Amino acid sequence: MLTRLRMIKTAALAFAIAAGFFIQTAPADARDIKTTVLAGGCFWCIESDFERVNGVTDVVSGYAGGSTANPTYGTVSAGGTGHYEVVRITYDADVISYRQLLDLFFRSVDPTDAGGQFCDRGDSYRTAVFVGNATEKQIATAARAAAQSELGQRIVTPILDAAQFYEAEAVHQNYYRGTSIVLTRRGPKTQADAYKFYRNACGRDQRVRELWGAAAPFVNHS
Repeated sequence: MLTRLRMIKTAALAFAIAAGFFIQTAPADARDIKTTVLAGGCFWCIESDFERVNGVTDVVSGYAGGSTANPTYGTVSAGGTGHYEVVRITYDADVISYRQLLDLFFRSVDPTDAGGQFCDRGDSYRTAVFVGNATEKQIATAARAAAQSELGQRIVTPILDAAQFYEAEAVHQNYYRGTSIVLTRRGPKTQADAYKFYRNACGRDQRVRELWGAAAPFVNHS
């Protein structure tokens, strides 16, 4: 009888420990995964910046905001499609909030430039924040106002309603760490080296540092 009682107690204790484990770990497993679409000039650069952010689980380069179905890099770059180069960011809202993402975004671009970004000119290189609902619009508006107040200059980045996202061609995904050889003005380079050369030559980090100083989140890590 005593042995049976001990077995029952042991089984009950094991169940209690197991139940406690699942109760404690379930909230950590039930992540709040969300997405947002941002335009910040060259999508290679935005992708490389935000893939470093804690809480961001995926960044995909693409096109959005235009009227042309199934756009390509060539058609968007040529103009007339209305599309922006964008990234779709997937993130864990339990780790990083939408507002925190936007604060990083505004300080990683030149939001005072209505004609493009850095050396890249034209409509497809303009900045924009695409919002999916009224709450996101309110948060984005507040983030833009805070950035404008901090910068002391007018921010022209529009806040736009969500638009269909078209994924860019495979060659543009994770370009900044690609190993394929491409031809540049400085001869053959890997995609990763070509990206570094482009980013420096385009003056992106220099301009962002000039605008935001110590508040620029990515310029020392590009």
